[in-house]
Amino acid sequence: MRDGTILLADHLAPTGTAKGTILVRSPYGWNFLTTAIFGSFFARNGYHVVLARTRGTFGSGGKFEPVVHEESDGADTAAWLRQQPWFAGNLATLGGSYFGFTQWALLMDPPPELVTSVIWAGPADFRRALYAQGAFNLELALTWSEQLAHQEDFSTLRSMVRGSRVERRVTPALSTLPLKEAADEITGHRWSWFSEWATRRDPDDSFWSSYNVNSALDRVSTPVMLAGGWQDLFITDTLEQYQHLRRRGVDVAMTVGPWTHGEMGTKGVARLLGEALDWLDKHMIGATSSRPSPVSICVAGDNTWRNLEAWPPPTTAHVVHPHADGALALTPAAAGEGATFCYDPSDPTPALGGRMLTPSRSGYQDDSALAMRDDTVSFTGAPLDSALEVIGTPYLEVNHTSDNPHCDLFVRVSDVSPDGKSRNVTDGFVRLDRLPNHPLVLHLDPTAYRFEVGHRLRLHMAGGAFPHYERHLGTAESLGSSTTLVATHHTIDLASARLVLPAVPSKPGGSDDSHVA
Repeated sequence: MRDGTILLADHLAPTGTAKGTILVRSPYGWNFLTTAIFGSFFARNGYHVVLARTRGTFGSGGKFEPVVHEESDGADTAAWLRQQPWFAGNLATLGGSYFGFTQWALLMDPPPELVTSVIWAGPADFRRALYAQGAFNLELALTWSEQLAHQEDFSTLRSMVRGSRVERRVTPALSTLPLKEAADEITGHRWSWFSEWATRRDPDDSFWSSYNVNSALDRVSTPVMLAGGWQDLFITDTLEQYQHLRRRGVDVAMTVGPWTHGEMGTKGVARLLGEALDWLDKHMIGATSSRPSPVSICVAGDNTWRNLEAWPPPTTAHVVHPHADGALALTPAAAGEGATFCYDPSDPTPALGGRMLTPSRSGYQDDSALAMRDDTVSFTGAPLDSALEVIGTPYLEVNHTSDNPHCDLFVRVSDVSPDGKSRNVTDGFVRLDRLPNHPLVLHLDPTAYRFEVGHRLRLHMAGGAFPHYERHLGTAESLGSSTTLVATHHTIDLASARLVLPAVPSKPGGSDDSHVA
């Protein structure tokens, strides 16, 4: 590297004539499984593959500081590649999550040899990933910090076993106050960055400057393939990246499955690898692509795939309204109808399912218990006479007041099956400290979901979703260092409330543009 630091990498070479070189940069090292997925598969299919270890990890020199050095180290790695006798001058990059961030960092100054990028669930603004809607993404930050702290302490097999038990290790630390100390014990006091993340609340703080490489989206001109999951941590980023690149006229494709972040590397890996190879062959050697459309999405609920020319597809608004009797109806509530609930940070409303990192917490899960809690209000519709397919970004319009300005609002849409079991579909969250109490337009996570005949829509409202988001402690004190807890009473004006769902004509399985996952 330009500062003299030496980084390590593995080079996997193809037999016969090479199609080009693929660069994959990771902070997690390369075990037999990840080498097989990211290295051996593509080497067997004709590519040189360079599996690089980022700074300060698995034998590479220097100190690992999340995302801080990726722009310069990525550029220096590309410069090193130019000097290798087997490098033929055409380069692709590939990978997901942190691997995806390293690609966006490289695209801040795209090397002239770069032909294309394959980015799966890769954020380009890591601060935004940590502070969704203004609140600290506690479960992601703490779980990831714990895993990184111990990733080189154990063998590959033992690390995989430990990964399956991460919830048990991290859960006690999630309730730590002050929050800035939550990672100390479970990381063995190895890292200072969690405390920095938890206390540096100003997005304009210079600390965050290297965490944001969003301007790469305005600098890239080579083709980009994106992928995500409806229950992935970074699905909003992925969809916005697609739309931004498409507006600029960049050749961009996107696949979105029903996956969580982790499931992209398990349930989704066969599809993603096949699509990546097809994309690389098209752009690296001019092969004919078998991809049927620029955008391919899986509609959860019945798990059929849709081929789209662009995201989002045309939709019509399906509007429902919550009522004081707990109904969710097509007609508005009467003037004066309202609902109240109390959020107590000493007993926070749990996040049951959703876009979290821990496999046992994340994804589509039974969230029936939410409707039974005293700190939530829930509204349930009548059984559907016909299937309802929702594709896009739902939103809730509502007048909301509280007896404490230091609060959050969480909303969720769930699918209630005929047997009464409820399953999360899409969530919305907003920190209200700096926002007016009303009126409020709260956008939920983008989704593609089919509510079947006989199923019912359910709308939840609460004052938080812990540990997905940090608890709002209910005071003006810094949430990273405060230990004071104050409850908040919320009031919802139901006459003003309406949930707007982007609906598309329902496609039966087996139609021309659908196939079962």
